Amino acid sequence: MRVAAAQFAPVEDWRTNLARCRELVDRAAAEGVELLVFPEASIARLPDGARAVTAAQPLDGPFVAGLLAHAAPHPMTVVVGTLVPSDDGRAFNTLVAARGGEVVATYRKLHLYDAYGIRESDSIAPGQQPAVTFTVGGLTVGLMTCYDVRFPELARLLAERGAQLLALPAAWFDGPLKRVHWETLCRARAIENTCYLVGAGAAGPHRVADSLVIDPAGAFVSRLDDGRGLAVATADSDEVARARALSPLMKQRRFTINPVPVPADRAGSATSTPNGEH
Repeated sequence: MRVAAAQFAPVEDWRTNLARCRELVDRAAAEGVELLVFPEASIARLPDGARAVTAAQPLDGPFVAGLLAHAAPHPMTVVVGTLVPSDDGRAFNTLVAARGGEVVATYRKLHLYDAYGIRESDSIAPGQQPAVTFTVGGLTVGLMTCYDVRFPELARLLAERGAQLLALPAAWFDGPLKRVHWETLCRARAIENTCYLVGAGAAGPHRVADSLVIDPAGAFVSRLDDGRGLAVATADSDEVARARALSPLMKQRRFTINPVPVPADRAGSATSTPNGEH
């Protein structure tokens, strides 16, 4: 199966972002891509919390509906990051997976970036449902968002529930060692779970971008630096099976993961600064 991470620089205007997403859908379709992963919050760049809330749209709003309608004629599943209003005046940082114009899975970001001087929870409400998966092209895909990659338990829980590929939309901020963290964490999640990882990074000012596809052995099979484009590769369930036979980590583990719900009003302790990732 051909997979791709779509990379572009979201701006505040959702219409511009939708047009860029449509363009990348067309480019991916021309390359025979069956799974296309867009960055986190592709609906709008997130310069501050208040704008994150005002940028939110319902799942059937014009941004998601417009992208799904455009992708529907293609034999392709798209995963896109958006912002959806929550009942408490914040927004859910949400991933939508869809094919044929129909939603097949949604995931609300579990781990909010309340660290390094950032309080994502001021404007984003945490999700409560872990381990969201769907199937495409004979592969089970697990959904994660950006900061989630710092928590190995989620990736392992997805693998325990059948994930052979991790789809990871992100908007990783640049800064000291941030590119190293991104690369290291993505490779670690792929290696320790013997699965593919497709990381779609937002480009633009203060962003690492660095969209990538990593195979179950931890090798980069496709990668972008900056700008707009696609990181395209082939993902094969047989390759996952071979990797898991060679390195049977899932069979040898001595622990299982039991998720504990986190109260939606859990507060962090950081104060806002411009250096962090969503």
